[in-house]
Amino acid sequence: MRRELLERIALPLGVTVALIAAWHLAVAVSGTSIFPAPADVVRGLGEQPRLGGYIRDSLFRVASGYLVAVVLGIPIGLALGWWSGLARAANPLIQMLRPISPLAWMPLAVIWFGVSNLAPIFLIFLASFFPVVVATMNGVRNIPPMYVQAGRNFGLSTAALLRRVVLPAILPRVAVGLRISFGIAWLVLVAAEMIAVDSGLGYLIIDARNAGQRYDLVVGGMLLIGIIGLALDGLLRMVERRVTW
Repeated sequence: MRRELLERIALPLGVTVALIAAWHLAVAVSGTSIFPAPADVVRGLGEQPRLGGYIRDSLFRVASGYLVAVVLGIPIGLALGWWSGLARAANPLIQMLRPISPLAWMPLAVIWFGVSNLAPIFLIFLASFFPVVVATMNGVRNIPPMYVQAGRNFGLSTAALLRRVVLPAILPRVAVGLRISFGIAWLVLVAAEMIAVDSGLGYLIIDARNAGQRYDLVVGGMLLIGIIGLALDGLLRMVERRVTW
């Protein structure tokens, strides 16, 4: 128990404290007036009146785009993995669209949706959709044939077979795909907010840089993005363990 506590809490906390101390020492020794010290970052974030709203807006956008991608991507991936003819018909389109960076769609997203929440939500959807579809499709294709045959021997219909055999069998692979797609979505969110909207953590970074070279807010925004991303990834890990248990 003590060893597990040390590995999970004490060691990461110790490394974090050491890095912050090294950061403070490097700024103090160099005497730089450009790069902020840790205390400057904390002070700058504390003085930002819209910080809570920025965090809320970022979480709303990433959750909206990601959930739409999951709701659509899992059934589509399930259908493509189950019906090979459908997969052959759709595969050229998927393989053509999948390598296109979601950020390449940004000019079109701004034209279609304007400077609004819909533009980054659309980009986040694109970033999440294809990894979810591919993970689900590959999961279906890699199910051991004996599982499917056993379900057929019990007289299950196709719908019941998909619900009672296929879905439980592909959950581990789909769960990994969901975590990967969320990581991509979080990255795309920050880039989209730098251009397509006027709020959010990405906007905070670019606005602080352009408005007055507030590098304390730039670094603070970067740290918040990392901390929130870490927390959300931990949440997804918990869900993954519960779902695939």
